[in-house]
Amino acid sequence: MTSPADAHGHGHSHGVSVRAGARHTGRLWAVVAILAVFLVVEAVGALVTNSLSLLSDAGHMLTDLVGIGMALAAIHVANRRVQRSHRTFGLYRLEILAALANAVLLFAVGLYVVWEAIDRLQHPESVRSGEMLVIAIAGAIANVVCFLLLREGANESLNVRGAYLEVLADLLTSVGVIIAALVIAFTNWEWVDPIIGAGIGLFIFPRTWKLGAQAIRVLVEAAPPHLDVDAVRVDLAAVEGVVNVHDLHVWTLTSEMDMASAHLVVADESDLHAVLDRAREVLRVNYHIDHSTLQVEPASHTGCDDVDW
Repeated sequence: MTSPADAHGHGHSHGVSVRAGARHTGRLWAVVAILAVFLVVEAVGALVTNSLSLLSDAGHMLTDLVGIGMALAAIHVANRRVQRSHRTFGLYRLEILAALANAVLLFAVGLYVVWEAIDRLQHPESVRSGEMLVIAIAGAIANVVCFLLLREGANESLNVRGAYLEVLADLLTSVGVIIAALVIAFTNWEWVDPIIGAGIGLFIFPRTWKLGAQAIRVLVEAAPPHLDVDAVRVDLAAVEGVVNVHDLHVWTLTSEMDMASAHLVVADESDLHAVLDRAREVLRVNYHIDHSTLQVEPASHTGCDDVDW
């Protein structure tokens, strides 16, 4: 049983009009433009120089470009605030789906690069190290610019964080290509190129796993990793007038949007409206949960505790 919100001054503005990712769309678009230019440069350069490590870096940059493009599309759609009767939470989850798709794409690219590197080690090919070095340095500079553009938003949005990690990895892989070019130029060790290429492919896997795991955790509606559900239960139970808390659920809808629902059992003589206000304040202040759905039940009420999931 919930109290009438309008009649008792309960506010239900959840502050979600501007999502985390939407605040950084301008910088994401700038990164897309930079990556698109240097993707072409590195892809053409890989063909000219016959460098697998440069091709790996270009492939990695392609996944960045596609991933950030999906993130921008998801952020745009999710923030249209068009709510259909069959989409009661809107389209906020599209941002998480984009992050998961990006992780899958990264994993596929990593497998391809490793496979190609194994073939190159068995059948060595010559590499034009001079041109390779120039292109790799240019790519590294581009990645530094992208890294600086995304650093601020990396702590606010899962998709921006994914793009940030990808650009950071690209920067490291560009350094690897530079090292490979220098080694080949001074020693003529052609096998260094596929080794660096394979290293780039393997480097993709750990962060791909992390990004995918984060997205899956949101999709299965697990509690946010930074939040102690037992502590939430204790704090709600400590609200004046509450005698029991059951059917508590805490989950993440999308980046920077945690949600909660619970049944609060109160003494029959309690002021239900005051209990509701205090409980919502606990969730907002202690756990930064602005969107909560709380059902307040008098202790004499029966039947609502029958749910066992």
